[in-house]
Amino acid sequence: MPLSETHIKHKADIAKKYTLEEYLQREERSLHKHQFINGDIITMPGAKLRHNLIATKTTFLLIKLTQTLEKNYLVVNSDQKIYIESANTVLYPDALVVCEVPVFWNDREDLIVNPLLIVEVLSKSTRKYDRGNKFTFYKACPTLKEYVVIDQFEPLLESWYRVGDTTWDNTLQTDLSQSLMLRSLGIELPLKEVYDKIDF
Repeated sequence: MPLSETHIKHKADIAKKYTLEEYLQREERSLHKHQFINGDIITMPGAKLRHNLIATKTTFLLIKLTQTLEKNYLVVNSDQKIYIESANTVLYPDALVVCEVPVFWNDREDLIVNPLLIVEVLSKSTRKYDRGNKFTFYKACPTLKEYVVIDQFEPLLESWYRVGDTTWDNTLQTDLSQSLMLRSLGIELPLKEVYDKIDF
């Protein structure tokens, strides 16, 4: 007999909550990536080729474009976790940029706490989350200056740039012949190169 809505809710209410240390221990042994959101461990869906091509190309472009800048920037791919202490949350961005020197939580090199810029490639299953609750978590990171989302299925790059404690300025670019200005870095991200080998 199927569970009633009340039983399902009750079962969710008594689901085990994990500490950050328990999550990290489990993640070290896991074959799959998981997010950690204030005690909940959530399996991340596997990415498909389009997603991986765009994420890899964007990471490469960020590395190339920041090499000539006056400051030193560290560009990292989607295997790097960030920890947002105020939200007790661990996430894996598709790409992130740190200015000068990475800062680690409790000296753990798997947990960066000072991203300057974060990039997420949108998928059908995560686009609402990436634009909604996930962005809310990222906003709680005091060092974050810019959040960029990239659509897989149409040419669309969108940036939110922090202009105040709670104020973000939004920029959208959909023209493949144009670039999106990343104000946190002072560089332009060309859509044509981000979407290289992607058919629409």
